[in-house]
Amino acid sequence: MTNEEILAKTKEEIRLRGLSSKTEELYLKNIEFFIKHYKNRPLLEMSETEIREFLIYMTEERKISSSTVNVYNCALRFAFGAILERNLNYQMIPRRRIRRELPKIMSKSEIARFFSVIDNLRDKAMFMTVYGGGLRLSEVIRLRVQDIDSVGMRIFVYQGKGGKDRYTLLSTANLDILRVYWSTYKPEHPEGFMFYPKYAKHRILHGHSVGETMKKYLLKAGLPLDYSIRTLRHCFATHLLESGVDVTRIKQLMGHTHIQSTTFYLHLLNFDGSIQSPLDSLEVDANA
Repeated sequence: MTNEEILAKTKEEIRLRGLSSKTEELYLKNIEFFIKHYKNRPLLEMSETEIREFLIYMTEERKISSSTVNVYNCALRFAFGAILERNLNYQMIPRRRIRRELPKIMSKSEIARFFSVIDNLRDKAMFMTVYGGGLRLSEVIRLRVQDIDSVGMRIFVYQGKGGKDRYTLLSTANLDILRVYWSTYKPEHPEGFMFYPKYAKHRILHGHSVGETMKKYLLKAGLPLDYSIRTLRHCFATHLLESGVDVTRIKQLMGHTHIQSTTFYLHLLNFDGSIQSPLDSLEVDANA
């Protein structure tokens, strides 16, 4: 097979397996970059040796993140394993360990200040929906009018990460502003999407533009610019934990596959004064 035929078969195999369009885009883009790196050499002539050298190059020369290196790794494993049917020696091309850092969390007063400076109804409704329901950026962009259940007070997340459907919370304040937004903007997207660009009712928002919009309001509120849409989602989970909601229920609301993803938020909890360090239970003389 030529490289073009391998790419075409990769696209076909991804769609046959029901993987997401984002996965398809990333895998094809990464495989194409690998091919260009080796000056269009046929993939059939390459093996773990070239994959290993490429991953080292991306790590040490290009200095891309470990998570991005792992995406390249997955794409190449898929091409050589599933498409070329190679029995790869995965010891030669291991995935990089990812050091997970604790994300920054906004306090409730910071979130209130953030909402207070938003002077655009669409933007305020959108960001309140992200925080109120713990939505991902991709989920709020593709939120549909029919996904708002005002009777059950819940939001239906259609085809979230991993193609999974779920329900999450719809707060009273969130419903109120969505109703005002609806009556004012009357969204008429053919697929029912709730939010759309200012001058294009039949298109959907771009993730980059939403991120830049949030930065504008963070600057206006005098808040750190490294807060993001994901920060609001982290705050949703953390603040629910602080209010005593069971971690397994939060897992369902967040759409996590593994409970470990949810219990990670336990590290972000603010401890109140009722918790005493064991050191304070000892009679120790503070004077040396």
